[in-house]
Amino acid sequence: MSEFQPKIVVFACNWCSYAGIDLAGSSRLEYPPNLSVVRVMCSSRVSIEMILKALERGADGVLVTGCHPGDCHYITGNYNTLRRYHLLRKMLEDLGLNGRVRLEWISASEGERFAQVAKEFVEEIKKLGPLIIREEVV
Repeated sequence: MSEFQPKIVVFACNWCSYAGIDLAGSSRLEYPPNLSVVRVMCSSRVSIEMILKALERGADGVLVTGCHPGDCHYITGNYNTLRRYHLLRKMLEDLGLNGRVRLEWISASEGERFAQVAKEFVEEIKKLGPLIIREEVV
């Protein structure tokens, strides 16, 4: 039996994080291949519903990345993301899904940081095991 390889969805801000991911790739930095990157204009465009839908459709974890606070191209977008993330973490805790979603600020020049965050997150999800969502019949 092979080792569990989690499916991770990464929502990456167009202006900073996506460029950081691109830098990691063009610099040939090693990071897990089981990431699916979704480019969004701003991390604030990633709704709670999008994250829950990714988990429902088979992702074992979701990584949301954005510009560092104060550097958002949309001024307050990442502050909105941070508020939404704290609400989501509480919801996931109530559902018993702790640790499945992570928020990181990654700039365009931080390819190495992205690679490190990706490795750490994949290892955290491996420890949690596959996400199995069961439909409850009431």
